[in-house]
Amino acid sequence: MEQNPQSQLKLLVTRGKEQGYLTYAEVNDHLPEDIVDSDQIEDIIQMINDMGIQVMEEAPDADDLMLAENTADEDAAEAAAQVLSSVESEIGRTTDPVRMYMREMGTVELLTREGEIDIAKRIEDGINQVQCSVAEYPEA
Repeated sequence: MEQNPQSQLKLLVTRGKEQGYLTYAEVNDHLPEDIVDSDQIEDIIQMINDMGIQVMEEAPDADDLMLAENTADEDAAEAAAQVLSSVESEIGRTTDPVRMYMREMGTVELLTREGEIDIAKRIEDGINQVQCSVAEYPEA
C-alpha cells in the first residue's frame, strides 16, 4: 500500500521530531521519485532544518543524542506538506543530468542489424587503412 507524498512527508517530520534528527538517506527514501532537482531537495532539507530537525549524513551515537521532544508538531507537518505541494507543481521539469540524458536517448532511433553491419565494416576498413599507412613508413 503506497502512501501519498504529503503523508510520507508528514511521517518523516514526525519521525524527525521524535528522534531530534533525520539522515539524508531517510529524507531521500521519503521523497517522491520524481523530485530530482537539487534545488527542490535543498529547499525541503532547509524546511526540515527550520523546523528544528537536524539533517545529518549518519545517525549520531547514543552519547551524542540529546533528549528529543516526543510530540509531533502538526503545524510543521502541514508546512512540510505545503512545501511538497509547491514542489510537485514543477514535477515535469528536471535538471538531473542522468534523467535528462535518458529522456533524450529515449527519442533516438536504435540501429538496425544492417546499420550495425555497415558501421562495423567502416570501422574495419579504417583499421586496415591505418595499418597500411603505418606499414609504408620505415622503422625509426
